[in-house]
Amino acid sequence: MDGSISTTTSSSSPLRFAKKPPSPRPLLNPAPRLARRQPTRLRAISPSPSPPTPTPPQQQQQTMEAFGFDALKETFSVDVAAAEARPLNVPLAAPFTIASSRLEAVANVAVRVELSSGAVGWGEAPVLPSVTAEDQPAALAAVGRACAALVAARGAPLGAVLQDVADALPGHAFASARAGVEMAVIDAVANSIRIPLWRLFGGASNSVTTDITIPIVTPNEAAQLAAKYRGQGFQTLKLKVGKNLNSDIEVLKAIRLVHPDCSFILDANEGYTANQAIEVLDRLNEMGVTPVLFEQPVHRDDWEGLRDVSIAAMEKYRVAVAADESCRGLLDAQKIIHGNLAHVINIKLAKLGVLGALEVIDAARKAGIALMIGGMVETRIAMGFAGHLAAGLGCFSFIDLDTPLLLSEDPVYGGYEASGPVYKFKNARGHGGFLHLDNNNGWK
Repeated sequence: MDGSISTTTSSSSPLRFAKKPPSPRPLLNPAPRLARRQPTRLRAISPSPSPPTPTPPQQQQQTMEAFGFDALKETFSVDVAAAEARPLNVPLAAPFTIASSRLEAVANVAVRVELSSGAVGWGEAPVLPSVTAEDQPAALAAVGRACAALVAARGAPLGAVLQDVADALPGHAFASARAGVEMAVIDAVANSIRIPLWRLFGGASNSVTTDITIPIVTPNEAAQLAAKYRGQGFQTLKLKVGKNLNSDIEVLKAIRLVHPDCSFILDANEGYTANQAIEVLDRLNEMGVTPVLFEQPVHRDDWEGLRDVSIAAMEKYRVAVAADESCRGLLDAQKIIHGNLAHVINIKLAKLGVLGALEVIDAARKAGIALMIGGMVETRIAMGFAGHLAAGLGCFSFIDLDTPLLLSEDPVYGGYEASGPVYKFKNARGHGGFLHLDNNNGWK
């Protein structure tokens, strides 16, 4: 247990939240609210990770039915006693190179929120250059301001608190910071009512099966990784491509030699032109290789190119194309849906936030667009939250939640259990993961 943590406010531009007067506690958002019914106060538990008191099965079922996520947004009152953001730095086992960037260590932001009841929640704001708008200092400052405002604000229904966070950290510019705060608040609430997140989000399943990523490396290195992952039980390999077309083909050939039965996802991270992307599919077809998915083949703003690749890929080879970097919010998702620009939308909490992701998921499901869930380079805090979300909703055709497996060490205690590609969510409440403070007052 790390105990209560104080919060300070950054010198960056202030949020809309009102400062805390001596008495009474102010609203999180100083603007007047519409009249709301009085929220139901639920009996809370001590801060995670202390073991929960057993609850009778019938009572657990009644609680789950009464307090799904949508219901909790109206009925659960959130009163934050302490909140903090700190750097979360973890080295990678090997450099992670994609078409648009190279990463040698995770430089994310960990978020801890403690409710007045004592329940604690954890979140993570992932940072990936060229994909997230924030770098670590910017994310740390933004999350720190939001944490200070949460502590200073009067208790309010969960939905109102999350909406105020979204209003204060708006759009893609603050998406990763917003996601980290949302994760921590939602995890604290789930811990408070003793429900695992996968049940809170629908209860479809308590496990997921992920692919695993091979970054841009030499053919020999790719073959070694593919052989290793085959031995660990991974059937779907996600191959990063997009820097050099001919090199990409050689890597694919090398992988096929050591893992001939694997399924391929190609992820170009915006690296190809439309013509190059179609040429890759043509050459793979000559090799007898058909990817199960082609992710973000062209630049995020090349809408015409995305549509051209999607049409050619499906008509010629029955290959689905996914929009990832092109979908940074609900408006982008609606453009993709209405324009028939892609067959799949990749959901990432760090580029959409939690509430934003749920909006895009809802729009895609109503339109019959397939869904993928992925992440940046994250620890098991953010990836565990995303995994619970995917398991609970049960609506994702592609699961890409592998990056904790690429880290040189695991700083997270508790959380999900990984057996090769299978993640099992056996924790009793929340996402189950947490961090400790080290002697230097940082996360370890």
